[in-house]
Amino acid sequence: MAKKRTEFVCQACGHRSIKWLGQCPSCKAWSSLSEEVAEARGGEVRPAWGAGGTGLAPTPIRAIEGDEAARIRTGIAELDRVLGGGVVPGALILLGGDPGIGKSTLLLAALDRLASSGGGRPVLYVSGEESLRQTKLRGDRLGASSENLLLLAETDAERVLAQAEKLAPLALAVDSIQTLFLPELGSAPGTVSQVREVAGRLMAFAKRTDTPTFIVGHVTKDGSIAGPRILEHMVDTVLYFEGEASHTFRVLRAHKNRFGSTNEIGVFEMRSSGLSEVADPSALFLAERPVGQPGSVVTPTVSGTRPLLVEVQALVAPTQYGTGQRKSIGVDPNRVALLAAVLERKLGLSFGPCDIFVNVAGGVELDEPAADLAVCAALVSSRVNVAVPASAVFFGEVGLAGEVRAVTAGDIRLAEASKMGFSSAYLPATNLRRLEAPELPLVGVSSVRELLEALFPDLQLQAS
Repeated sequence: MAKKRTEFVCQACGHRSIKWLGQCPSCKAWSSLSEEVAEARGGEVRPAWGAGGTGLAPTPIRAIEGDEAARIRTGIAELDRVLGGGVVPGALILLGGDPGIGKSTLLLAALDRLASSGGGRPVLYVSGEESLRQTKLRGDRLGASSENLLLLAETDAERVLAQAEKLAPLALAVDSIQTLFLPELGSAPGTVSQVREVAGRLMAFAKRTDTPTFIVGHVTKDGSIAGPRILEHMVDTVLYFEGEASHTFRVLRAHKNRFGSTNEIGVFEMRSSGLSEVADPSALFLAERPVGQPGSVVTPTVSGTRPLLVEVQALVAPTQYGTGQRKSIGVDPNRVALLAAVLERKLGLSFGPCDIFVNVAGGVELDEPAADLAVCAALVSSRVNVAVPASAVFFGEVGLAGEVRAVTAGDIRLAEASKMGFSSAYLPATNLRRLEAPELPLVGVSSVRELLEALFPDLQLQAS
């Protein structure tokens, strides 16, 4: 019998080496190489999932039936929004997030609703981390009681696929991909070879049978899906469940979606009975806003088609050290440092001997430049200890010359602000000229100087 050949595989990026190395030469991770049995190269023919079961005959695109209405609704509106209107048959969906964030809770609730509205077809939930009794206890807390929701506690991927073939479920979920293994590979569950091969088998099953398949993935310390990066390339959709342990809000965001937009977000609130959808997140994020306090500014942000009002808080305080700190939560720290430099250089406001702290209340991440104007207003408001108008919202991009540039979806932002009871808005002058029927009184500004002169008329600014 031929001796099995072993090799060392990086568990972070999948790099292979014939000998052990302390640092991976590809991703530079330390102590990430583990010994595995070398996989056989070539000779294996994968079963195809194309028309007629062969997938070899090319088909004209006009002859292929494709109906957007064929999407399957999960019954959770926020999840359907992020998926692009529902689950596409045959889609392979990867759900990631920090431990305890609510991935399994969301998935079990969605599968229960699918099973209740699936016309009698079963839905299979495979748990490799919990026993059936533990999963049942979580289901009782969520109120999951559909007779068509079937539970399976198994880690052998071959047995899982055999059960899926036998049941022909409406949907399949695996929690988590790192716990499943294929005995013939000989390596431990969760290794690169196991994760890649199991994901490939699940993908083949999903495409061949048109079964939507959800897989849960663990997240590493840096916030990325554990395992090889090829896992994210193989799936159709990558969903991240984001949120802080100290906040009750959870944001579901699509980082990749072959069947919809990646800009949509879903907002949930963690309660004792499980995750609850938040239909009006703007009201929830502004519920505890301190009205009339310096450094507190409201900005309308847009994620996909959803407008969202959030509070930007800034605190500027004298530093106890030689150089001031620049720290932020929810906003890129480099962006905050850039805006502070613009205010110093163009307007003569001194932030050098001060610590600057910026926070977006509620744990929301602002990744668009439209929040620049709100950050500038919050910084100056805290610096001079004067509150901005509590009934105003601010949005606009700020350039290095201090100019205020137009942003997209200005009408949607204003409509959301008007709905929430705000009576004025400060926005780029270019956006103001494009509006046909403003929702509320507007103040168009073409530079940060114009904004500060309108907000703080007694503030002495440096001549340009």
